[in-house]
Amino acid sequence: MTASCASFGPRILTPEDYPVHGIDVSRWQGDIDWRQVAHSGVAFAWIKATEGGDHVDPMFMTNWIAAAEAGVPRGAYHFWYMCRTGQEQLDWFIQNVPRDPNALPPVLDMEWVGESKTCRRQPKRDEILREMQVFLDGAERWYGKRPVIYTSVDFHRDRLVDAFTGHHFWLRSVAGHPSTRYGDRRWTFWQYTAKGRVPGIQGDVDRNAFVGSQTDWRMFLQGRY
Repeated sequence: MTASCASFGPRILTPEDYPVHGIDVSRWQGDIDWRQVAHSGVAFAWIKATEGGDHVDPMFMTNWIAAAEAGVPRGAYHFWYMCRTGQEQLDWFIQNVPRDPNALPPVLDMEWVGESKTCRRQPKRDEILREMQVFLDGAERWYGKRPVIYTSVDFHRDRLVDAFTGHHFWLRSVAGHPSTRYGDRRWTFWQYTAKGRVPGIQGDVDRNAFVGSQTDWRMFLQGRY
């Protein structure tokens, strides 16, 4: 019998391969015990702040203050609305999110919302990129930190491939590692499940992994990563 050996490709990484994990929350998590969250090892949290040009998450300020008091590094995110300009959405975000030098960079959440009852627009790529640029540049000037871009597989495929390469990306990929869904897009945060469980939060919560080591994470917090 002739011996043979199989050739295997590199192992696809799992969330457990990354040492730094966090959460993102909104009103749907209800009342959060942020001290329990902090003691559970959660390294960061992004908190929904605004949507479009006229909606504020009713739990934003409560979560914003309590997370900081518990020592959880936190930042705010804005959910994009296809029927508002980038300037309108930037103005609304600035109006509602404090300028805190200790906060994480702001996040711009870009995804399709097919079930929206008030806006069914799907702007072309050029318009999307132009309006996003207005928001991103304005937020960076105001908060002093370059915003992170959150997106989903379909929105990235339809509008964001090869765009905003100078920004950190936060990718939703619950069906597998981002490399299997986003091609060669460089990423910094991976939202790997919507059904995570964390002490201090009743029910499911989104869980996220940071791409680097603990040292890399400390550098990110200092704005040097």
